Amino acid sequence: MADNDSEFGAFLAGFIIGGLVGAAVALLSAPQSGEETRKLIQEKSIEIKNTAVEKAEAARERAEKAAAEAKSYAEQVRAQALERSGELKKRGQEIILEQKEKVSKVIEEGKEAIQKRTKTAKAPETTEAAEQAPSES
Repeated sequence: MADNDSEFGAFLAGFIIGGLVGAAVALLSAPQSGEETRKLIQEKSIEIKNTAVEKAEAARERAEKAAAEAKSYAEQVRAQALERSGELKKRGQEIILEQKEKVSKVIEEGKEAIQKRTKTAKAPETTEAAEQAPSES
């Protein structure tokens, strides 16, 4: 692919240089006086220079416009990424709070279950001791 581009570039450069040389030879061999030929060459060179300047200016303007568009797009993407990361952070914090609440609830339920089990395990002993105490008296 790069070989094709370089071959085409070389062809294009040769074509342009050949055209300029041909134009110069045509001007020099034309049946005009030397002064007329020099004036014509000067006019053509000014014309070519102006065309090149215009094309360079147009290319610079297009490049600046493309750079501005790319910068604007990058800023939009950055803003969207920041917004999305903020949303994800907030959602992550909400999930953490929900999980903490669930764990706290489970721990409280576990404590209550242990206390109930401890109370029911101690209650029969107390009842048996109370029943045995009056009969001994």
